[in-house]
Amino acid sequence: MNIIEAIEGRRSVKHYDAHHVMPEADVQRLIHLAKLAPSSFNMQNYRFVLVRDPELRKQIRAVAWDQAQVTDASLLVVLCADLNAHNENPARYWNHAPKAVQDILVPALTPFYEGKPQITRDEGMRSTGLAGMTLMLAARELGYESCPMVGFDAEAVANLIRLPKDHAISFMVAIGKQAQPGWPRGERLPDAEVVVTDRFGG
Repeated sequence: MNIIEAIEGRRSVKHYDAHHVMPEADVQRLIHLAKLAPSSFNMQNYRFVLVRDPELRKQIRAVAWDQAQVTDASLLVVLCADLNAHNENPARYWNHAPKAVQDILVPALTPFYEGKPQITRDEGMRSTGLAGMTLMLAARELGYESCPMVGFDAEAVANLIRLPKDHAISFMVAIGKQAQPGWPRGERLPDAEVVVTDRFGG
């Protein structure tokens, strides 16, 4: 499958084969590919919580509008952002680069985010969004369907997964073998509504 086919064919599938067990090699491949998504300063501030415990899945489903994909999909991933990644030994994000590059980027990284909670949170949402989309396209390549989810009580899920205080939940992704096709794709808004040339307001 090429990238265009993956994009055009991806649907948010709600119904999965609850008996399918995803091979561990596929789980690891999905995470490997998702980690190739870009992130600012190469911080890789996305965190993937793989919810494997069936009982925990049931508890999450109870605070996620009782959506069946939470328990029935082969894999449930809670995408979280580490909001303190800019302070966590930032030199390691650039230890592969020439020293001249390290000397520019490493000292700039922490001050760019320090004391700016909104920017830090925005960056976390960007990184998890990019990683989540990469994860879903990778799933298509490996023969799986997926469903991004925001229909859940984030505070309750945070408590259930024991989310650290300096992390934030972005969204969840259910991945597995579909039992029923996704709903038909809705019409896309016209370009005139979603494309702006140069600046807003004419």
